[in-house]
Amino acid sequence: MKNKINKTGKTFIGQIVSDKMTNTIVVELEYTSRHPLYKKIVSKNKKIYVENNLSAKNGDTVKVRETRPLSKLKRFTTVEIIKKNKDLEIKN
Repeated sequence: MKNKINKTGKTFIGQIVSDKMTNTIVVELEYTSRHPLYKKIVSKNKKIYVENNLSAKNGDTVKVRETRPLSKLKRFTTVEIIKKNKDLEIKN
């Protein structure tokens, strides 16, 4: 059986907040939208659980794709590491 990569589903770009779980990272997505009444730009954050198959570390910026449910909370998988965090690599 060939190793198929599902290319359907939404893709997001976010920053890794935690990588302490085995094969799982927590990615924070940031949204900006305009308030309907007050017209102020409001920033909102959302944390999602992602399957870490690229060995991404804390602080990296990654691209994630929606996939089938992998566990109770995981619904995303990493596609690529966009930007590595150099500060954490020096400290470790």
